[in-house]
Amino acid sequence: MKRFFNPTILVLILIMVVLSFTSGRFSNPLDWLMRMALSLPAIVIGLSFHEFGHAIAAYKLGDMTPKYQGRVTLNPMAHMDPFGFLCLLIAGFGWGVPVQIDPRNFKNPRRDELIVSVAGVAMNLLIAIAAAGILKLFYQFAASFIAMSYMGGIVQQILINIILINLVLMIFNLLPIPPLDGFGIITELFNLRNTEFYYKIYDKGFLILMVLIIFNITDLVLTPLVSLCYSGILGLFF
Repeated sequence: MKRFFNPTILVLILIMVVLSFTSGRFSNPLDWLMRMALSLPAIVIGLSFHEFGHAIAAYKLGDMTPKYQGRVTLNPMAHMDPFGFLCLLIAGFGWGVPVQIDPRNFKNPRRDELIVSVAGVAMNLLIAIAAAGILKLFYQFAASFIAMSYMGGIVQQILINIILINLVLMIFNLLPIPPLDGFGIITELFNLRNTEFYYKIYDKGFLILMVLIIFNITDLVLTPLVSLCYSGILGLFF
């Protein structure tokens, strides 16, 4: 996800913030702070691994740009966009610093850009599966009094949040709308980059995305798919 300072985009983000406040999301500040504290590790892990996935894939495919820019790392500070992170906490929608690549460094640009696009969401899927495995180990090896304790409940909730938030990031980024990875994937699969359709959609993509989010249209896709994937991943271990 990219930084956006277009006035129209900023107005739409402001609308999202206002809707978040009027929806009662912040009616109980202590409850909100607790939810954020339990979600923060999942958000940081999800965004960091997602961007790292793009960076390491591009680097392994021959593009040194992410390496030169310090992005081939799991250090969250290399991937966090302060404004995007703040929007995520307040409005429920945000972004990290986009990984920049130079396709001219790839041996097969179309194939390699496809791999780089897929790498971010693939990393989110792997993290979700790993968190489910750790949750299974926690239930299996933690003493019952630990698992049922207050701290045990916190550990379980953090792991569940890691699974859910990584699935949300994966499925959301697979939406075929620029600047999301899904648009990059269909661009390379169907060779759309040199078409008029590509540039028309790309120029207006983020505006379209914001409108879909504000009117909760994206939730119609995210909610059932996240639920389905969550059940499937837990089914691997439980």
